[in-house]
Amino acid sequence: MRRAGLVLALGSSSCFAFSGPMAKYLVAAGLTPIEAVWARMAAAGLLLLAVLAAVRPGALRVPRSRWPFVALYAVMAVAGVQSLYFAAITRLPVGIALLLVYLAPVMVAAWVRLVRGIRLPRAAYAGAVLAVAGLGVVAEVWHDLRLDGLGLGLGLLAGACSAGYFLMNDSFGDEVHPLGLIAWGMAGAAVALIPFARPWDLRWEAFTVSVTPAAGARTLPVLAAFLWMVVIASVVAYVLGVNAVRRLSAAVGATVASLEVVGGAVAAWGLVGEGMGGFQVAGGAVMLSGALLAQTATRRRPSRQGGDKEVISPAR
Repeated sequence: MRRAGLVLALGSSSCFAFSGPMAKYLVAAGLTPIEAVWARMAAAGLLLLAVLAAVRPGALRVPRSRWPFVALYAVMAVAGVQSLYFAAITRLPVGIALLLVYLAPVMVAAWVRLVRGIRLPRAAYAGAVLAVAGLGVVAEVWHDLRLDGLGLGLGLLAGACSAGYFLMNDSFGDEVHPLGLIAWGMAGAAVALIPFARPWDLRWEAFTVSVTPAAGARTLPVLAAFLWMVVIASVVAYVLGVNAVRRLSAAVGATVASLEVVGGAVAAWGLVGEGMGGFQVAGGAVMLSGALLAQTATRRRPSRQGGDKEVISPAR
């Protein structure tokens, strides 16, 4: 099942990779980034709630004692990552902001070791550091070294929220169904973002046109790009991601998920004509090496007493 968890994590990061390229079509049609995020969360949340209500209503039942957890998941693990990242890129170069968000694997490893008191295999730490280093190469952060204090803080908060996403996926227990957590989380995120997105001012006619977001990009109907972002880059991506973390652990899942950056670069190259240079290819190889190194940590499950024990069956 360790291999199944890795496949799920890679599938999740591949689906998430389409978020940025597809969002470019919405922005090119006249939506602001926060409006695009709100529309994505609202549509994905409503879609998953409707499907579950029809075919698996039990998954939507949440004990009253767990509603605070679900609310925190919606605000921090879903809405927080998206909104804080978009706020950060208004004050920082995109490469620096991405690097801060994808410090999540290191943050998760530090939290697991220092707060939970669990000793992780060395491969988990080494893989996390290697993945972040590879991201720095992909983003070519040495080109933009100017830092804005507020932007730096926002980027670090986005990274902390991203770390929270993986930690919460690893610890919500059996009282909440994973699909229910995702559905309520996305719907709750849409509610939390209403004051910022102001959907009553949204240009709904933008979904009726076709756009070319950049020179050399493919022309697509905005509605088609939006539906792909909702179904593939949101619903499928979150479902795969939650189940991957339940099998791999938060630390390893966060490291593998960082490959979303590489997948996003490939998707952007194929859809919107953004080229990939030699550094991007080399950095992607380093990130892949880090992810593969980290996943070897799932061969042994750390115990809270400090030793390691063999994993005979899947964690869940």
